[in-house]
Amino acid sequence: QVQVVESGGGLVQAGGSLRLSCAASGSILTVNTMGWYRQTPGKKRELVAAITRGGSTNYGDSVKGRFTISRDNAKNTVFLQMNSLKPEDTAVYYCNAHIFSAEYWGQGTQVTVSS
Repeated sequence: QVQVVESGGGLVQAGGSLRLSCAASGSILTVNTMGWYRQTPGKKRELVAAITRGGSTNYGDSVKGRFTISRDNAKNTVFLQMNSLKPEDTAVYYCNAHIFSAEYWGQGTQVTVSS
């Protein structure tokens, strides 16, 4: 079994920063791409950022220049540093981990940005 657990969400004022963490644990040999997605009610889940095991990154257009994804391969952990937060960044943020041919999701963490 594989568990994916996020932490670090919360309430912040516009212009502030938050750092999300996500750890994959369990029967894992190698975690390939890890990423963050977000979802608001009535909308599709969208990519925020993803990072390969080798460190290549991909960002959603709305967060480029404000968010930074990084990872610690030894700990199967991925981080999302979110700066210059905007009210439109308010969402549930989900961590995603690709292990072999399977995809695992965390339960999500709420990020709320007040104006």
